[in-house]
Amino acid sequence: MKRILIIEDDPYIAELQKDYFGLHDMDADIVHDGNAGLDRALSGEFDLIILDLQLPGANGFDICKQVRAKLDIPVLIVSAKNEEVDKIRGFGLGADDFVTKPFSPSELVARAKAHLARYERYTRERGPEKKPDSEVLQIRGLAIHKAAYRVFVHDREVTLTAKEFEVLLFLSEHPNRVFSKEELFERIWGLESSGEIATVAVHISRIREKIEEDPSNPQYIGTVWGAGYRFTI
Repeated sequence: MKRILIIEDDPYIAELQKDYFGLHDMDADIVHDGNAGLDRALSGEFDLIILDLQLPGANGFDICKQVRAKLDIPVLIVSAKNEEVDKIRGFGLGADDFVTKPFSPSELVARAKAHLARYERYTRERGPEKKPDSEVLQIRGLAIHKAAYRVFVHDREVTLTAKEFEVLLFLSEHPNRVFSKEELFERIWGLESSGEIATVAVHISRIREKIEEDPSNPQYIGTVWGAGYRFTI
């Protein structure tokens, strides 16, 4: 059974989330304080975290940053803060999704299940028992091992999140073609998200920081102003 940590200071919302996860055979614990929530999150006991931003004690942004630095599990922000700058900051700190209150509990569970499935696949494919990947994309100094979810830059492995890897793989498999943020969002995030295309730019920026020698002058993923992004081979 999957274990969910809900860090939410509103008792009604937290219990609602817990009940809906329970209906889908997922066990949820609730913490109402940010500091206590951070301690529980870092315990390693949970498979996914539902995180509010406005909390007593540590705020959601700080929690997200510290969790992402130590754990590779899905983090879903659920918040009444709906300004684009908040969403961009959340994604930039490593959140996997951003759900704005009021929300549909059924949709929240569906998103959580989708992220859990993606992380399970990502972890399984990267596992030490995995056989060597027979399908590798080689683009200049970049090597993308499709099945193993591994990326090497000049023989040095770089660590990408599951979503970052999927963005990079998709673009590299469609070289020299321009994709708008909306197209990438639809292709990569699909039904998991609802129009938060700001996350596309954040993920592109994070990928560049990891694979480009000079992220400000990218050689792989370029920006076509007013149109989108293009992977150059």
